[in-house]
Amino acid sequence: MAEQKKMSRTMRIDLIPDIPAQADGSDHSRVVIKSGAGSEPSELAHESERLINTPYHELLQGIYDAALITDLNGYISDLNVRAVEFFQWTEKELIGAFVGDVISGIGTDLIEMLVSNLEKERHSLIQAYCVRKDESVFPAEIAVNRFRMGEGNLCFFVRDVTLRRQAEEMLRTEHNAIQNAANGIAIADLAANLEYVNPAFVKMLGYDSPESMVGMDVRQVIGECTATEDMIDQVLVKGLNWSQEIVVTKNSGGILDLDLFAACNYNSDGDKVGIVFSFTDLSDKKRAESAMRKAEQQRVMLETLGAACHHLGQPATVLTANIDIIKLRLDTDDDLVNELVDSCVDALDNLGKKLRKLNSVNEYRTTSYLKKDSAGENESLILEI
Repeated sequence: MAEQKKMSRTMRIDLIPDIPAQADGSDHSRVVIKSGAGSEPSELAHESERLINTPYHELLQGIYDAALITDLNGYISDLNVRAVEFFQWTEKELIGAFVGDVISGIGTDLIEMLVSNLEKERHSLIQAYCVRKDESVFPAEIAVNRFRMGEGNLCFFVRDVTLRRQAEEMLRTEHNAIQNAANGIAIADLAANLEYVNPAFVKMLGYDSPESMVGMDVRQVIGECTATEDMIDQVLVKGLNWSQEIVVTKNSGGILDLDLFAACNYNSDGDKVGIVFSFTDLSDKKRAESAMRKAEQQRVMLETLGAACHHLGQPATVLTANIDIIKLRLDTDDDLVNELVDSCVDALDNLGKKLRKLNSVNEYRTTSYLKKDSAGENESLILEI
């Protein structure tokens, strides 16, 4: 049986504190580079000079990351140009210094642990803050491995991850903003299949969770119609923005009015990778507009009704006065005539009461006057007073 190849594992160490300047519990406001008791600076400098103009030294200087070579006690014996650029100390100042003076959080205990771990594994990875000569700090990702030449050395490859950390923080902030946005946000791929939906969109359409919507065709969500195909063509083919009010059937039942805005999604190379959607629930807006229209209709009808009462009130008053005079001067025994006069008086009195009621109406409501016919049509409505 063939012998199985041993798989290498990487030990990861996180030395990043909440407050970078206090990473190791000390105050970095006065960092002093000094050599330790492990090696004499002159000996380490001599060792560094001995390696100049060797392939090893050319390789070290050509490495993109800052490189610090230390003995097994953590004292720097060699470095490359990038280390001088990163830390702002001169090469002579760094040679013989303890690596923990420039990488915050590293102490003798951690050096011993690294040496022990690197006896078995190829790499250790450290997340820490590094300290420059001007007392500023920067986040770094540090790969540590062990050289076997001579008595052995540790090599710290330091990469400044400030820009990456800033980008991650920005992405985290943007993600939190999208997750907590009141508007529905969704992202679809080139086939118009949903890749991401925020909680607001899930709640808006009545689904159980974002996972239940991921993978769905956007046509299935907002409806298969000419407008949807036009939107996909405008955004994905022509690269234009698209906006329109749409009516969507909710998964939980019911109709929802939405304002949809769609734009093309691009990757870092400028290639089209899908569509970004923004959905605004128009339900409250529609209800407010409906209430405003109803209020305006009420106002117009009440003003019309008031005007009608005013115009009808004056001739009704004249008729009432004239009928009263006619009744006083009428001298006849004809019962029919007397009955007709009394009927006119009663009608005018009733008309006056109706006009007063109409004039005091403050809400325009109707009631059925004639019932619907056998076909269910032709229902007549009159003002309810």
